[in-house]
This record gives sequence, C-alpha cells and structure tokens, in this order.
Amino acid sequence: MNAAIQIDDLTLAYQGHPAVHHLSGAFEAGSLTAVVGPNGAGKSSLLAALIGRLRPTGGSIAMAETMRARIAYLPQQAEIDRSFPIRVLDVVMLGHWGTLGPWRRASDPHHEQARAALGAVGLAGFERRAIGELSVGQFQRVLFARVLLQDAPVILLDEPFNAIDARTTADLLAVVRRWHGEARTVVAVLHDMEQVRAHFPRTLLMARELVAWGPTADALSAENLLRARQMAERWDDDAAWCAGADKVAA
Repeated sequence: MNAAIQIDDLTLAYQGHPAVHHLSGAFEAGSLTAVVGPNGAGKSSLLAALIGRLRPTGGSIAMAETMRARIAYLPQQAEIDRSFPIRVLDVVMLGHWGTLGPWRRASDPHHEQARAALGAVGLAGFERRAIGELSVGQFQRVLFARVLLQDAPVILLDEPFNAIDARTTADLLAVVRRWHGEARTVVAVLHDMEQVRAHFPRTLLMARELVAWGPTADALSAENLLRARQMAERWDDDAAWCAGADKVAA
C-alpha cells in the first residue's frame, strides 16, 4: 500500500509550548485510521498541520500537491459559530467551494447534489432550516453532508462523534465505512476506544510523541495504553523545548 501522507520527524508547537514531538509514520492510501491519546496529546494539532493551518517547527509532511488541494476537513463543532444566520443547504453548498471558487455561480445540478448529500445523511427536507434550529446531532449530519459533496480523496475528522446521540453516531459511522469502501484515506480523532476497536482497522496512539501506529488491536494493547498515560503524567509545559519552537503558523 502506498502512503497518502508521509510524516517524518514532525514537531509542532504553539508559542513555544509542545504539541507534537518528533512524530514519524504514514497514513496509507485508502486506510481508515483513528488518532487517539490523552487530552493534550496533540491529536487536533496534527490535523491542523495536515491541512496547512499549523506550520511544522521541525520535520515534514509529504503528500501529492493534487491531493493536498483536495483534503476535506471536518472541524470540532466548538469551532463553528451556529448563531450565524445561514441555511442548512447553504452550509452544504460550501462543499462545492473547491470546484466553484468565489466567482462561479452554482448551477441546478450543484444544488441537486447538495440535496442528495443531505438525503444521504438523513436530512432530506431540512434544506431551508437555519443551522441555529438544529440539534447537535443534526448539525453534525449537515457537516458530514458538506464533506460528502467535496468528494475528496483524503478526509480528516476531528472528534466527529463527540456529544451526539447513538442513532446519529451509527448513521455517520456508516458514512465513514462507505468512504473507506471507496478507498479514500480517512483519519479521525476519537476518544471512544471501543468505537475505535469496532470500526477502525488502524490506529495512531500518541502522547505528543508516537506511542504506537499500526493495526488497532496491536496499537491499543494494554501496555501501549499504559505507556501513553504515563507519558502524559510526565508532561511539563514549562520545560525547555526544541530550538525554533516559537516558529508557528497562524
């Protein structure tokens, strides 16, 4: 299997505070990988670096330029202002941004594709609803519909099942399995270890540094989980950091 994303000796920091330290490995093309670890382990920071939002302090991230331009990213809901007066269909239509850009006008087929994406996540008929009227689970379905519309070869999901109901989680996991079946490369930051074991064939376990990366049963061994917890207990954010750690991107 070829690497869709190759990571070599990657170090990330925010204003001198460590986030990820000397991480190396690869997300293989077509793989379905969970990223897990203690709170503060650098999981979301890793996704931020993969989409170019956070510049590495050291090391590198390599992927084809054509793939880099077509990454679909689903952020945590906490990052989104749901008080903004925008309709459900308009949010999903943002998935066309990569192909339409700021100047091309959306056509009827574009709108039909957006409606079909909403139907695929169980929200047919919600097109004209304001996003502020939706439950947390319904809004997460909207965000998944937007990702569906992007038709991307690489999909990054940051805590996609956090604080949503069991029925919505099951429906959205089915969408994730569909992406995997289509040989897309899917990376998801998760906290529920049983969910990871049941649905994600590969796992990256990190605690700012690499703990384990490989088949989920191996990565989530009791020994590895204990090691990750012990590493987290030793963190000292006031300790000296690598040279150049104050160089970060916005």
